[in-house]
Amino acid sequence: MNAAIETIALDYGEGKNNIIVGQSHFIKTVEDLGEILAAVPGAKWGLAFNEASGPCLVRTEGNDPSLVETAAACAKAVGAGHTFYVVLGPGTFPLHALDRIKSCPEVCRVFCATGNPLQVLVARTPQGAGIVGVVDGSSPKGVEGEADKSDRKSLLRRFGYKFA
Repeated sequence: MNAAIETIALDYGEGKNNIIVGQSHFIKTVEDLGEILAAVPGAKWGLAFNEASGPCLVRTEGNDPSLVETAAACAKAVGAGHTFYVVLGPGTFPLHALDRIKSCPEVCRVFCATGNPLQVLVARTPQGAGIVGVVDGSSPKGVEGEADKSDRKSLLRRFGYKFA
C-alpha cells in the first residue's frame, strides 16, 4: 500500500477565532461535544465531525452558522475519518472548554487548540486519511529574557488568568 503525506493549511480565521482539532471514535461525539460547548457562557462556536463509516458524512452542530460552515470546510479539507474541528468565535478561547472536551468519553486525542496559523499533516492511503500531527504557529526564535518574562506575566493578568 502506498501512502502520501500532505500538508493542509486550515483557514479558520486565525487571529480572531480559535480552533480545536481532535480525534474521536463514535458519531455520538457530535452531540456530546455540542452539549459541552453549549454550556460555555456566551460562546459562539461551530463543530464538524468526519464520520468514518456508513454514509461517511461531515456531521455538524453549532450556534453560529458561519463558524459551523468554517468548521465543516476544515473537516472537508482534511478528510480524515473520526476527526473533529471546533471553531470558537472571538472572545471564546480553548481553555473555556478544553478540559471538558478532553474528558468526553468518545475523544481519543486532541491534536491542538490554537489561534495561530495551523497546518495539519495528513497521511492518505487507498482506505482513507488520518492525521499524523499538526504544525501550530511558528518555531521559537530565542529564549525569553527578563522583559519578555515580565510581558508574559502582565498579559496573563490582563486577561484575568492569573491574579497576583
